[in-house]
Amino acid sequence: MIGAVVALDSEASALLAQMEVENITTLFSKPVYQGKAFGKDVLLCVCGVGKVNAAAGTCAVLALGADHVLNFGVAGGLNEQTELTEVYLIEKAVQYDFDITQLDGGEIGTLDGEKENFLPLFVPDGLDFPRRALGTGDRFNDSPSDHDLLLRLGAHIRDMEGAAIAQVCKYAGVPLTSVKSISDVYGSGSTTEQFEKNLARAALNLKAFMGEIVRSIG
Repeated sequence: MIGAVVALDSEASALLAQMEVENITTLFSKPVYQGKAFGKDVLLCVCGVGKVNAAAGTCAVLALGADHVLNFGVAGGLNEQTELTEVYLIEKAVQYDFDITQLDGGEIGTLDGEKENFLPLFVPDGLDFPRRALGTGDRFNDSPSDHDLLLRLGAHIRDMEGAAIAQVCKYAGVPLTSVKSISDVYGSGSTTEQFEKNLARAALNLKAFMGEIVRSIG
């Protein structure tokens, strides 16, 4: 069963509008829609923004029987390798605001007990979207220092949920597939204004490809 974890209602609609919803439940204070989409059994949790919400939402779909997690939504592009409203497949993710380098000397984003800072994601053979690296943090801003750090780490896209979902999935031994559509690009004006302007169009692009994405899993 696919367990989709999505931050916002506006993002979740890309799948929810194409689901046959059979039941709605609440777990860990998160709404979870249960039903079918594109011939697959699907759970869809609208978790809210940020890493803790994303972790709770992931735990909710896993507790309800998901054996493959799907994260999709809009995200910010960091450089010329991303274009507004285009769809990208995430191949690895890092938490750029996780920093214990002063304790162990490791690279920023390296979780306790890990050797690498990026966690690998599951990339379905049937999806041919361009592949990119994701940086996740509990910040939405235009900070030049954050941008410089993300580029140094090797990220192309930033969000506030994906790498936290990857961490929970790693602990649970469950694959995660993540697909992002770009709502804003650093250096092209206020990310807030871009996000508000492009959110609907980026979500529509995800909706157009949702059948292909869901069918590629499992």
